[in-house]
Amino acid sequence: MLTGTAAAGEFSQPSLLHAQVLDVFQNLFQHGNLSGVLMHGRPPAGPAIAISFLLVAVACGFAGLCYAELASMIPIAGSAYTYSYATLGELIAWIIGWDLILEYAVSNVAVAVGFGSYVKAQMASFGVPMADKWSTPVWAGTGWTGSYFNIPAFLIVFILTVLLLWGIRESAEANNIMVLIKLGAILTFLVVGGMLVNPANWHPFAPSGFGGIVSGGAIIFFTYIGFDSVSTAAEEAKNPQKDIPFGIIASLLVCTVLYIGVALVLLGMMKYSTFAGDNAEAVNAPVAYALTHLHANKWLQTVIVAGALMGMISSLLVFQYGQTRIWFAMSRDGLLPKFFSTLHVKFKTPHWSTWIAGAAVGIPAGFVDIGEAADLSNIGTLFAFVLVSLGVLFLRKAQPDRPRGFKVPMVPLFPILSVLMCLFLMAGLLVITWIRFFGWLAIGLIIYFFYSRKHSEFAGNQTPAV
Repeated sequence: MLTGTAAAGEFSQPSLLHAQVLDVFQNLFQHGNLSGVLMHGRPPAGPAIAISFLLVAVACGFAGLCYAELASMIPIAGSAYTYSYATLGELIAWIIGWDLILEYAVSNVAVAVGFGSYVKAQMASFGVPMADKWSTPVWAGTGWTGSYFNIPAFLIVFILTVLLLWGIRESAEANNIMVLIKLGAILTFLVVGGMLVNPANWHPFAPSGFGGIVSGGAIIFFTYIGFDSVSTAAEEAKNPQKDIPFGIIASLLVCTVLYIGVALVLLGMMKYSTFAGDNAEAVNAPVAYALTHLHANKWLQTVIVAGALMGMISSLLVFQYGQTRIWFAMSRDGLLPKFFSTLHVKFKTPHWSTWIAGAAVGIPAGFVDIGEAADLSNIGTLFAFVLVSLGVLFLRKAQPDRPRGFKVPMVPLFPILSVLMCLFLMAGLLVITWIRFFGWLAIGLIIYFFYSRKHSEFAGNQTPAV
């Protein structure tokens, strides 16, 4: 979904809020003023978005190694929240847990919106158009779109919420099938799209130089957060000390190869400028748009788009699962009300967390567009990576003899590189994204000091959790 946006760049009304943080600091450092800041979005990466994917993969690789070490030591549901609790203390754990709630929720909003766009495009290709007022975001970067509600985006979240409520075994089986379909569709796209590539579309390869590559990496980072969710399933793994590290690293490697291949083929099929923000159909469903406009075989189009839909459903399922388990873990520790960790009598799943997570994703998905959600997810994920990497350094020093099923090589170099690269990518995000993120953290701190600290299992008083 975001490959086209990152390749074409993002543009809006000139405002300091829409400038990159990296650009702001660079101009202040070099010139002492903001006169040279690009204040209307982010420059295009062009076909060099393939390098952006590689850059992000390296950053995620370092962070993934840190996740793998901590997951092998602490095989408990909760992902980076649990790791932070065990290494950095309760306050930092609350901050990262609150951050992860944001990360998983807004990433799923973005995926759900993309799903709705692909459904709309596929229905139109069959001659069954869907009314814009009930199938597009209500609010985009330019303001109200005239739509009332994005029903397809909301409906898919509701269906998956019910599936998760039934149980993790049934959900996992469905997810495995969808992953296989998705991989088949990606390989089909690489073959079909490869035959439609015009090498001239790859020139200029990097229209904005390294700045565009970094900007593109900050946008498409969203596509890499899936390996994080592997660690949230630690309690369900048969051999977490080996399975979780292997799952994290293997998923990262496979995704990188596929992402680069899809990016090169897509941007070889159509010029990167095609996916600019004023072309909503191309932005929200770039693969479907390229195949349709280049008159690819309709049945092959259907197979590819169906695979893309399966991929989005799979991502939604995994992220919704991860989100409910984080809420479950925080509630179990007393940092959230106890009903978040209450299990359903029949299905033995955290049903309140599942329903609330479904509402927290489904309702916003009916209103907002992809870009707004993806940026918040990016900064939340990168922040989580920073804390996990710091956790490895802290634990190596505090508990050097603790058994580790997997160890990050070249400590402290690799964790430090992880921190620095994540901070660098965070600097590629917009000022408005940082403001929203700090606002979210401020709300979380208020909740922590007025509720969570008093109800934690480690609280000094005996006040029972609600």
